[in-house]
Amino acid sequence: MSTPFSTVDLRLLRKYDRPGPRYTSYPTAPLFSGAFGPVDFHREIAATNTRGTTGDVSLYFHFPFCDTLCYFCGCTMLITRDRHRIEEYNAYLRKEIDAVAPMLAPGRRIVQVHWGGGTPTHLFPDQIREMGEYIRKSFRLDPAAEMSVEIDPRELTREHLVALRDAGFNRMSMGVQDFDAQVQEAVNRVQPEEVSRRVYDWARELGFTSVNLDLIYGLPFQTLASFETTVNKVIGFGPDRIAAFNYAHVPWLKPHQKLIRPVDLPSPERKLEILKMTIEMLCSGGYEYIGMDHFARPTDELARAQKAKTLYRNFQGYSTKSGADLYGFGMSAISHFRESYAQNTKNIPEYFRALDEGRLATHVGYRMTEDDQIRKHVIMRLMCDLELDRRQVERKFGIVFDSYFESSLAGLEQFVDDGLVTLDGDTIAIVGPGRLLLRNIAMCFDAYIDSMAKNKPIFSRTV
Repeated sequence: MSTPFSTVDLRLLRKYDRPGPRYTSYPTAPLFSGAFGPVDFHREIAATNTRGTTGDVSLYFHFPFCDTLCYFCGCTMLITRDRHRIEEYNAYLRKEIDAVAPMLAPGRRIVQVHWGGGTPTHLFPDQIREMGEYIRKSFRLDPAAEMSVEIDPRELTREHLVALRDAGFNRMSMGVQDFDAQVQEAVNRVQPEEVSRRVYDWARELGFTSVNLDLIYGLPFQTLASFETTVNKVIGFGPDRIAAFNYAHVPWLKPHQKLIRPVDLPSPERKLEILKMTIEMLCSGGYEYIGMDHFARPTDELARAQKAKTLYRNFQGYSTKSGADLYGFGMSAISHFRESYAQNTKNIPEYFRALDEGRLATHVGYRMTEDDQIRKHVIMRLMCDLELDRRQVERKFGIVFDSYFESSLAGLEQFVDDGLVTLDGDTIAIVGPGRLLLRNIAMCFDAYIDSMAKNKPIFSRTV
């Protein structure tokens, strides 16, 4: 379902460009509260692992350490070259695994494993193998499990990728951001094209079945011409997926971003032009626009899942493993079950102390209401399927859709008037350039967005 965006009206993008959530969860993380703590999460694990439980499970492991600071970074990370500190952290990850793994019902399969950070490949190859073996020993991994890892090619050796393959990883995501030397210098991530190419070739040679390359638009000194060169080169690599993220300049949340001078950033108008150009190039280069910055080849699982209406979103972005309970391990990691969220502390000493005291490291969390469940379903389906059957929602939740979402439908009227959404019988469909504004459209169904908007800025801009 490749869409030519040659008719994108930049005026519309400007009109709707405002702060908003990315909806990797609903309700969104700013609503998580300390009222939900480790005891609550322990009860949730027990309740969702009763005798006879067979639901699939997804695992996320957070490795926070990086070798150098990328000024654009919005992740929860720490800069260190202290190998003892990294090994100590890994020991506590194993301790958390030991606390949680025995609580899972014996019949539950692990269908997805993801390592994020930070930089998971800041580990030595032997540490990668050790952690991989420990995970396999502790959980029942499905033989066809999707195992993905985020890598930084700058400090990577071929042995790192061999170790990841030995540990069972079959997918990888590599940050490229931009090949332009001036941009790389400005964000403190000097990564020559030949470094990225070498690692990409190693990955293909070693049999990684899916490779994703990340780009970021809106970085300092980017121009239409310079980023067009980068996009052309990335298409030439031939990855299975490409993500083109909007640089979120949020120095009030990430103080190190103050190292990027606002005067060096592209103007809002130029940033929109870069986005339009990127989408058009990728769509004409053989990729389908999945939504929310993600592109995939038509044969990729993401594209197939979207056509089959089985696509899903979680804290790692779009996923094909809908319905799986997500267990997060490591500092700041988030777990999500059908009715609850739980996030570990972002403070490493507190993370260590909780595990030493025999407690889970949960710092904040959230238990969903019935209204949350309904709205999450609506937002998820719109963001993944690009359409919604109102009558299906009524049958699933026992509501009268148009009455329940009266104010939401009123909020959609402007999108309908601008040709971004259609209301055809029972179907709400996102059409044309409306696919670039999924966050804005989802916000119409968010019960908390108005109250959160009154607080200090907490979200990046939507375009």
